[in-house]
Amino acid sequence: MSVAEQRRQAVAETIGRIRRIEAEHGVTRAALDRIKAALLDLAARDELFPLADFPPPKGKGDTGNRYLLSEDPDRRFALYLNSLLPGKKTNPHDHTTWAVVVAVDGEEINRVYERTDDRRAEGKASLRQVKEVVVRPGAGIALMPEDIHAIEVTGSRPTRHLHMYGRALETLDRRVGYDLETGTYVPYNKTQMKPSLRTS
Repeated sequence: MSVAEQRRQAVAETIGRIRRIEAEHGVTRAALDRIKAALLDLAARDELFPLADFPPPKGKGDTGNRYLLSEDPDRRFALYLNSLLPGKKTNPHDHTTWAVVVAVDGEEINRVYERTDDRRAEGKASLRQVKEVVVRPGAGIALMPEDIHAIEVTGSRPTRHLHMYGRALETLDRRVGYDLETGTYVPYNKTQMKPSLRTS
């Protein structure tokens, strides 16, 4: 059996586990911890995700490739592999669906925030960092739909990280991104995202 076939089988089995977890336990932090454990099992099989199959970008100014591994016909239970270059950063943002990220290789700092404003002023927001989680092999992060985080890729190697979402990223049109310096927020629009690459 080829590596691609082994990968497809392992991904399908893992997503089956994740569907059952959500069906039985709903979307709670405890349920997401179970989902994270299932994904950590998959990520530990690093031979299924070789760098040759999931290379980082080569173009100037391009800091990441996102590969779609699987999604349901209704665009739920979407699994991607992100290959990001060291130095890649994002502004704080939400997802509006649950998300779990684990590492095959490489390190990424996740800074998690909470809003501290009264949410009365349109377009204005203040955030406070509440924790920092380093996603590395054997460690991941689970985020509820309303959670806010920002990432920074550290170290010297590109990441190969598995990102699992309750709904496909391309369908999420109500996300919000935050600017810590100006205390403002704007739509984190799906149309601004680089399209996902398909895997064989």
